[in-house]
Amino acid sequence: MTDSPEFQSVVELRRYTLHPGRRDELIELFEREFVESQEACGMRLFGLFREPAEPDKFVWLRGFRDMEARRAALEAFYHGPVWREHGPAANETMIDASDVLVLRPSGPGFPAPGGAGDSRVLVTVCHPAVPVKEFSAYFADHVAPALRESGVDTFGHFETEPAENTFPRLPVRENESVFVWFTKSTEEHRELLDRTGAELAGKLERPWQQRELTPTARSVLR
Repeated sequence: MTDSPEFQSVVELRRYTLHPGRRDELIELFEREFVESQEACGMRLFGLFREPAEPDKFVWLRGFRDMEARRAALEAFYHGPVWREHGPAANETMIDASDVLVLRPSGPGFPAPGGAGDSRVLVTVCHPAVPVKEFSAYFADHVAPALRESGVDTFGHFETEPAENTFPRLPVRENESVFVWFTKSTEEHRELLDRTGAELAGKLERPWQQRELTPTARSVLR
C-alpha cells in the first residue's frame, strides 16, 4: 500500500530527460519490466508520471526503509537479471537521469492508493533561505492549514536526506537543501497557489519549482 510508512523513510524523486519522442517507449518498458522486479528487491514504487508541459520528461518516485536498505535494494536490482536484460534498452531512451532528489519525511506522507484516473498531481520543490527544518515547521503550522481551509490538501511533505549517497553508481543532486510537497492539481486552485508562492518568496532562495504530473496507467499515486 502506498501509505506504508516504512517505505517512506527515504524517497527518491527522479526526473529523467529523454530523447525526443521516446517517453512512451520507456513507460511501456518500465511498466512491463521494472515495477514488480524493483519491488521484489525491497523498494516501493509510489508514482510514475508524464509531465505534460515537458514531452521529453519522465518523473517517478520510489521509496525505501532507510539508506542502508536503499543500498541493498539498488544493488540487488541493478546487478540483477532484469536490469541486465532490459536496462540497455531503457538507457537508450535517456539523455540524462541525474536529476534526482533523495528525501526524508518531514510531515504527512503519501496517501493510500486511489483517485480518479484523469487526476493530476502537482509537485512543488522549495529551496528555503532558512534552515529546512524551520521552513518545514512554518509550512506545517501556517501554509498547509491555510491551503486546507481553501480546499487544497497537501501531502507527501519531504526534505533533503543529508546522508551520503549509498549507491554512487546512480548520481543524485547533492549539496542542496530542499523542501518538497505534493497536492492534487486543479485549475480552480491555480490562483491560490500562485499567491501562496508569492507570499513565501521571502523565505526562499529562489522561486519555487512546480511541476504538474499526469499519472501513467500503473502509477499508484494519482
